[in-house]
Amino acid sequence: MDPSDLNDYVKKHGAKMIDAKFVDFLGQWKHLTYPIERLQEGIEEGFGFDGSSVAGWRAINSSDMLMKPDPTTAIMDPFLKVPTLSILCDVIDPITHEAYGRCPRSLAKRAVSYLKSTGIADTAYFGPEAEFFIFDSIQYSEEPNHSFFNIDSDEAGWNNKRSEASGNKGFKPPTKGGYCVANPTDQLSDLRTQMVMVMQAVGIIIETHHHEVASAGQAEIDMKYDTLVKMADQVLWYKHIVKNVARQHGKTATFMPKPLF
Repeated sequence: MDPSDLNDYVKKHGAKMIDAKFVDFLGQWKHLTYPIERLQEGIEEGFGFDGSSVAGWRAINSSDMLMKPDPTTAIMDPFLKVPTLSILCDVIDPITHEAYGRCPRSLAKRAVSYLKSTGIADTAYFGPEAEFFIFDSIQYSEEPNHSFFNIDSDEAGWNNKRSEASGNKGFKPPTKGGYCVANPTDQLSDLRTQMVMVMQAVGIIIETHHHEVASAGQAEIDMKYDTLVKMADQVLWYKHIVKNVARQHGKTATFMPKPLF
């Protein structure tokens, strides 16, 4: 979005709150929420937060940090009930007002600047292939006297013998036999499509989606390549959307690499 259009966008959509997001050292979103009346203040001066509570960042005696909203990333949040403007932020030092060295978004920007300075290229494109699992139940425990985990998926092959309310029809892909299976064996096609629709609504260009190899809910949704910072932002939106849409449908999604086959 063009920053000059931001105020009109806020009025058009009736935004009441701002959801300001930044990326931590582990690549996870953190967010703070503010009344929409603080938007201009945040863009000009930044929003303060406690950097010592973010793993690997600041000591308690120098914990003050600022996150500076990037107006070009503003979009209406697709999940919150109250109309909320979601905006991504760069983390900056409140004393020097320079980009914080451990902020992944700022690091990506520096990498792009370095690439240009070398003369090797002025643009680099990235097309990560993000795959994930959609499960119906996750249980785990780690106690002094025991530990366990239990994963379940309605479409998993190990549930062929399970009694189901509407009758078990047996449409479950076999172990390692889920690649591109069609309906009705692909029980998650509609759910993936709903994820795609939300991704498109926040500006992500999607090329395709399909069931992946693992039988128990492995999925793939492919994004079109883009420049580094934009793609990194999109990957975070991608994960956020997958997890929230799954939750809306009583399921849970994980990006763990092959929790099962």
